[in-house]
Amino acid sequence: MKAVCWNGKKDVRVENVPDPKLLNPTDAIVKITTTCICGSDLHLYDGYVPTMQPGDILGHEFMGEVVETGKEVKKLKVGDRIVVPFTICCGNCFYCKNQLWSLCSNSNPNAWMLEKAYGYTSAGLFGYSHMFGGYAGGQAEYARVPFADVGPMKIPDGLPDEKAVFLTDIFPTGYMAADNCNIKEGDIVAVWGCGPVGQFAIRSAYLLGAHQVIAIDHVPERLRMAEEGKAITINMDDEMIFEKLRELTGGRGPDAVIDCVGLEAQGHTLDAWYDQVKAATYMATDRAHAIRQAINCCRPGGTVSIPGVYGGFLDKFPLGAAFGKGLTFRMGQTHVKKYLDDLLGKIQEGKIDPSFVITHRARIDDARKMYETFAARAAGCIKVILQPNENGSVMHA
Repeated sequence: MKAVCWNGKKDVRVENVPDPKLLNPTDAIVKITTTCICGSDLHLYDGYVPTMQPGDILGHEFMGEVVETGKEVKKLKVGDRIVVPFTICCGNCFYCKNQLWSLCSNSNPNAWMLEKAYGYTSAGLFGYSHMFGGYAGGQAEYARVPFADVGPMKIPDGLPDEKAVFLTDIFPTGYMAADNCNIKEGDIVAVWGCGPVGQFAIRSAYLLGAHQVIAIDHVPERLRMAEEGKAITINMDDEMIFEKLRELTGGRGPDAVIDCVGLEAQGHTLDAWYDQVKAATYMATDRAHAIRQAINCCRPGGTVSIPGVYGGFLDKFPLGAAFGKGLTFRMGQTHVKKYLDDLLGKIQEGKIDPSFVITHRARIDDARKMYETFAARAAGCIKVILQPNENGSVMHA
């Protein structure tokens, strides 16, 4: 089969690799009809995530048709259309039973790697390094799905792939980011980063009752899409963010802030340049500019929500400001399964059409070019979907 493989920093290739096989009786094999390039994939592309190996298959946002099941799979059958959460969950451990799905303690066969780095393991992830299990990803024609009766959700006939596929990651991720803000009537929420997760965080904040959302970025196409989602926008290249947020909130500051940027933050202030120098000289892992700014701008007693990926250690972290203002922090990989039923219902009820975020569609053969385009934010690229199979069952809206 064809698959998108990591071969080093800024080096992805479409290669012919062996088809996946059932390894455990709880596995399923899925013929992938739609897959995506995620902003988190760029952290791999840019070389920020350790334990990647040449030939690793990328991709953690995918859906498709079940073509084979293990003998212990009871809920799925051949022919079912399913979305596959990017977090792999066993369904039986303490964390799964408490709906902390992304913290599953049984699905990462390389748990020792995360335990060494973080003290504890978390769930295995599709296509996201050997530290998270070394699972082959979904930017391919087929994928093996472990614990197939636990994570995947069947998609009803008639719902196009383009409306369903983002249930695998970015829609629940944006929604959980907003949910973590404990939004109350009248609240104002500020969102750093208007990439795909930021776009869903904006719309999710409104779904959860926010009075106003303010979005911060500097890419014109992203700002325009945020405005289409009814956000007030701040172009970080043109305006002083702290002062502008104070002005827009009557001097008080946002009630909650969401960092959708993560470890590759950019900016024009002294601390942003400091981050870039330290990262370039291997004296730091993550660039903390966005989260510093979010903490600084959040009102006292507010909430800081972090869906943006961080992987290592942050320098010059303003813990004193967070303590002094009594801020609440909520963060982590998304508990996708917790939100699937609710978000599918919102799609079916017409409250949101997730396909709004798509800017580029391509065949899997063009994946290398699409990675380059997405990484460069060229051609107005915000979200790329790929169709791996020539005869896939994608239903376009």
